[in-house]
Amino acid sequence: MKNNITLFILIFSVSQVSLGQAVISKEIKGQIFEESSFVEGVNIINNTTQVTTVSDANGAFSVVVKEGDVLVFSSVNLEPVRYRVVAEDLVSDLLRIKMATKKNELKEVVINENANITAENLGIIPKDQKKYTPAERKLATAGDFKPVHLLGLLGGSVEIDPVINKINGRTKKLKINLEIEKKEYYIEELGYLFEEEYYIDYLKIPSEHIRGFKFYLVENQQVKMLLKEKDKAKLTLLMSELALKYNEIIASENK
Repeated sequence: MKNNITLFILIFSVSQVSLGQAVISKEIKGQIFEESSFVEGVNIINNTTQVTTVSDANGAFSVVVKEGDVLVFSSVNLEPVRYRVVAEDLVSDLLRIKMATKKNELKEVVINENANITAENLGIIPKDQKKYTPAERKLATAGDFKPVHLLGLLGGSVEIDPVINKINGRTKKLKINLEIEKKEYYIEELGYLFEEEYYIDYLKIPSEHIRGFKFYLVENQQVKMLLKEKDKAKLTLLMSELALKYNEIIASENK
């Protein structure tokens, strides 16, 4: 009987310790701003769970996190921000994230004597030919409303779809989806060009930070240009430089 009681106490104690060590995940709300303005269309990724979301027109977002998770905030014209979730964030009403505008450096202008020679001029492809992605097709179908459309609307000479889509916010959402689609395309291209082992063994990016590093890369205009040109040699050199900066950011957060 005594042995049974001792065994019960031991099992109960282990259960209590296990419950005490359980990691609590919670959906938190946040808002992103730059100076005095809220920022729309910022990509937010939880580096631990790889869950992503995007801020709305008021800079607001919500994401499921736990203490210790690292959130990465990135946007085309803003400096990326990495934020480690602390216990206070799980009970706070709102997580406020401040971002700063990127400083753009002027690049050297190279004059090409053959700049006027194009595939269109040579008759290889039809002039002004345009290929649309799925998101571009949706946006083109919805129509992009401009103030001049109001004059045409009054005269009955303009389609009403762009006006309606502007009012209900559909056009703005489609534009955000288009930007997300472009970034996902570049991230997919990085996956084709470089195996995961390359990021870990050569660039020394921790495996749990690889997806966050890819988002960091596709915010760089030069990276996107080299991906379009499929210039792997130059892209490799640039990625090495950016990996050093990214690892410095990770190291500073772990101090």
